Amino acid sequence: MHIHSLRCFSSRPGTGNPALVIEDKEQDPDARQALARARDTTCVFIDVGSDGALSVDYYYPHKRSPLCLHATLAVAAVLFARDPHAGAIAVRTAVEGQHLELVRGGEEYFVRLSAQPVAARDVGADVAAELLGVPAASLATPPRVASVGSPKLLVKVADTDALYGLAPDLARIAAWGKEAGVNGIYAWCRRDDGTFEGRNFNHLDPRLEDSATGVAAGALTALLGLGIRLRQGRATGGDCLIRTRKEGAAILVGGAVETI
Repeated sequence: MHIHSLRCFSSRPGTGNPALVIEDKEQDPDARQALARARDTTCVFIDVGSDGALSVDYYYPHKRSPLCLHATLAVAAVLFARDPHAGAIAVRTAVEGQHLELVRGGEEYFVRLSAQPVAARDVGADVAAELLGVPAASLATPPRVASVGSPKLLVKVADTDALYGLAPDLARIAAWGKEAGVNGIYAWCRRDDGTFEGRNFNHLDPRLEDSATGVAAGALTALLGLGIRLRQGRATGGDCLIRTRKEGAAILVGGAVETI
């Protein structure tokens, strides 16, 4: 077993969202889940199919995931270190078979993917506001569901003060998300400097709030139709920076990665 420990979406040395990249022939999901739980961090397993294709399998400490972009960036860093002259590296996700392309831009890594159709319906401001523990009038625009592989309910608030004044009902968000087929709520705002800032709510324990949520950055890029610089992690001390680009129908989500 080879385990690589990295931080992704780093805004400066020593920051970022941690992930473990594991190269191991052991493919039992229960064993993989147990390892993620024991390490208490996101784990992504790289598998090689009989056709030579690379597959990536994601596990949070509490569940298996169809897609995790910060862990995919960690995979990109490992694979490009092995083959630094590769132009692009193709992988597919283990759960949904979604095709992803890994590319490198300078010192940063990106995942190229596309917006995905969602079956979940948008919800009214009153429902979203109740889940977030704020008055409906405090929401800046109607909530929208968008996805690049893991659907998010995107809820815009007025500013960073409003963002960090939210009082989310995490249990109700989890129950609503399970029923609606949506992977939590991503609250976001536009900052005065033209960048964006967000928070992700899809855990029952507030201590497990994400420091960076790449799938939400991708979903927000799909919704807005433009590349963004998205800050996240103030609530957790993670201080992450996610960069996205639009290239035709493709969406690139990425940032800096450092080895721990």
